[in-house]
Amino acid sequence: MLAETICAAVSAAGLGIAAVAAYRKRFLTAARVAAYALVPLGLVLTGVVEWAAGTVFSPTAWVGVGVLGAAWGLFMTTRAVERRRAARASAGGGGTGPQAVAPSAPAPALGKAGRPAAEPGGRAKPKGKQPAAGTDDDFSDIEAILKKHGI
Repeated sequence: MLAETICAAVSAAGLGIAAVAAYRKRFLTAARVAAYALVPLGLVLTGVVEWAAGTVFSPTAWVGVGVLGAAWGLFMTTRAVERRRAARASAGGGGTGPQAVAPSAPAPALGKAGRPAAEPGGRAKPKGKQPAAGTDDDFSDIEAILKKHGI
């Protein structure tokens, strides 16, 4: 009951401020203040304030919040354990049990068996020719990064 009275008083005060702003020919400000002033009144009329007050002061609701917090903590703990197991298994530390994550996909072929590159004239290079000497150097750093990550 007290919360509803306070919300109604805040709305009335806000509408008074909006009326003063409109009297001073600041209609945009008056409309904005009136919109903010009507929000608490709307919350009271829809019953949100009564529901919130009943929830905040309810011991059952707080027990429910605690149970949800415990469930969240368990989820986060199990995710951390799964990640550690997966990291150990991928690092070669063993892990005789089933893995927590799916095995990694096969490594992509980065060799010269891909599509032939196009020449400047628009024709494709035949497969028999070797690429220029600088081409292997261009991909060596990329290959090193991929090997570092086990791909």
